[in-house]
Amino acid sequence: MEKGHNNTTAKRYGMVIDLDKCTGCGGCMVACMQENNVPFKKDETDKTKSITWLRVYKLTNGKPYPHNDICYLPRPCQHCSGVGDHGHSPCVSVCPATATDYGMDTGIVSQIYTRCFGCRYCMAACPYHVRYFNWWDPVWPKGMEKYLSPNVSVRMRGIVEKCSFCFHRYQLAVDRAFYEGRKEIEEHEYQTACAQACPSKAITFGDLNNPKHAVYELKQNPNAFRLLERLHTNTKVYYVSSRSWVRMAG
Repeated sequence: MEKGHNNTTAKRYGMVIDLDKCTGCGGCMVACMQENNVPFKKDETDKTKSITWLRVYKLTNGKPYPHNDICYLPRPCQHCSGVGDHGHSPCVSVCPATATDYGMDTGIVSQIYTRCFGCRYCMAACPYHVRYFNWWDPVWPKGMEKYLSPNVSVRMRGIVEKCSFCFHRYQLAVDRAFYEGRKEIEEHEYQTACAQACPSKAITFGDLNNPKHAVYELKQNPNAFRLLERLHTNTKVYYVSSRSWVRMAG
């Protein structure tokens, strides 16, 4: 296995999403926005200026009734790692300000908001369209600012943001383990908001390199696939579906 900066076995956090279980309820999207202080506008009809770290897409096989079939596909940041886990994700490779980085210890692609100056090269480079540009300073309805998470920065206008796999939760879990004299954290100690909120348990999150984590076995399902694998971005979000047309669409 690949070694991290501290000479321990590197973690590779990722997801396995069962598309046969997803009902398209959008609970993961709401949980993501609430957990990460994602801003919103009064009028969200202009999707070119909307910010949604996790978006659920509706897919169809294109056949008429009664042969019509529908699939809902949640799409967070794919947290690419490049060829063989030794390259870089497309966004990291093009950022002139090093505002985005690849964590060798976790496999998570981070976004450092205070370094970003809004050139949007990363948005152009990302083949999954998971990055969003802040066109305005967030304005929260009166009283709502009291419910913002103190663990996540509120982003200003003019910078890019994206899904972070709720990385602040990882940091909190690591700190807790340190104070308790432990070197490793348990699977349940670090879970993303979307995985916890999913009512159908379609999203499973964990360390893809750890045989003790559920995702390790799930990603080996013969019906598992990743989006745009032909690009060799080596993403950390796996999808599972028993339907061949869904796998072909990926």
